[in-house]
Amino acid sequence: MLKVVVFDSGYGGEAFADKLEAEIPVIKVIRVIDWRNADKILTSARQAREMAIKALRPYIGKVDLIIFANHLLTLTSLKYFSKKYRSQRFIGLNLKEPDTFVDRDILILSTKAVASTLGFRYFVLKLHRKSATLLVDSWFNKIDDGELEEDEIRSTISSFIASKNIQPEEVILAGSQFSDIKAELGNVLGRNIKIYDSFEDAIRNAGKILKIKGSVKKLK
Repeated sequence: MLKVVVFDSGYGGEAFADKLEAEIPVIKVIRVIDWRNADKILTSARQAREMAIKALRPYIGKVDLIIFANHLLTLTSLKYFSKKYRSQRFIGLNLKEPDTFVDRDILILSTKAVASTLGFRYFVLKLHRKSATLLVDSWFNKIDDGELEEDEIRSTISSFIASKNIQPEEVILAGSQFSDIKAELGNVLGRNIKIYDSFEDAIRNAGKILKIKGSVKKLK
């Protein structure tokens, strides 16, 4: 059985691993979730890379694929790992571009560390849309602990979009943990809101790399 490692620092990685197992049931998913060093992995690209090297050392060269369920690592370290460990295949969660050309306002949920990367800035420039990035680092621990209330989401987002004078019809999730609050985001912003995360693209990419396209269930 093909072995795939999912690396992250919290619940976002667990959620991605769950979806990966459901969509590609013919692989063995190994969860490497570094809860202890979550703050370092979420807030510092350098420390995220260091923690990933340490945590993944037992698996590099011994598994079929390693997936970073972490946008900061993907943006800042994916090329490093691919070049340094050429015998090991790596992919990550990329920022998901909208799938329409309709000129709609976009809200991006992110963290300070991710938003400060060159890759993120370039991504925003390529959107060619009116967009605003809401930094919600404080939400991650609450999501991991199941303590983020819809009222907090509503008040934070409402105040932010009012200050930026935008009416978002699309939301881009630049953090794997945010996928856990899709329902709440729909309640806050309206059921017609289009929400983009990176899970489905990463799963399709994994299936392609592992050459098991026929075993990948049709993603909704």
